[in-house]
Amino acid sequence: MFIGEAIVLRIAVWFRWRADTRPVDFLTHTAFGCFTGAMDWQLLDSLSTEERDDLLAHTRRRSYARGEILVREGDPSDSLHLVESGRLAIRVDTPGGETAMLNVLGPGTWFGELSLLGGDAPVRTATVVALEPATTRALPAAIFADLRRQHPAIGELLLTMMSRRIEELSARLLEAMYTGLDRRVYGRLLALARTYSSDGLGRPVTVPVTQEQLAELVGSTRPSVNQVLQRLSQRGVIELARGRIVVLEPPELVRRLN
Repeated sequence: MFIGEAIVLRIAVWFRWRADTRPVDFLTHTAFGCFTGAMDWQLLDSLSTEERDDLLAHTRRRSYARGEILVREGDPSDSLHLVESGRLAIRVDTPGGETAMLNVLGPGTWFGELSLLGGDAPVRTATVVALEPATTRALPAAIFADLRRQHPAIGELLLTMMSRRIEELSARLLEAMYTGLDRRVYGRLLALARTYSSDGLGRPVTVPVTQEQLAELVGSTRPSVNQVLQRLSQRGVIELARGRIVVLEPPELVRRLN
């Protein structure tokens, strides 16, 4: 999955099982993509047009049906995936033998940069599942190695990915240890609204996740998360429905976080 992600995931899961009074969330700060028409990855902004086009020309577009597994935890990690369309769930096996959904990726995000480091054969640290029909651009590690020799800026791209992940992981670990449940729910709902919005946060956004899934995403239990959601519903910030949450007032979530 992400460079270094396995370490934080395992640490955070350990905290969750050890700290019964403080369930944790360690993925609120992930960079979510918001689809705005023609696909553009901010990750590639540092490249020239020629370098960007050359890199994308060496990727292979892969399509997935809803429920299809893109990569499985423990499998060899041999390619970087740029998410082009659709939403993907990141899931891991927990110490208790269960499966937890830790994140939702949307267009403009990526996963699998660990495969680009070389050295010993890396493995996937999480299972990635399509929540809806989705497409990615897959870049094999061997081709990336050739490209970085031809274009020094593409080689620096790996450093960019690593530095961004380190920043995200540091923020997640702090949140896991010090942020209360209410704020974690606000942050996750806002991030999901960004992921599922097609034109920004100026209007209501339907987020097709269950309360159980949201509880997994924030590292808590469904009853505890339901209490937070009920308070938001009573204030008209969200609307609860079967299998989805409608964020009626995204700016209010921003205000509560600030």
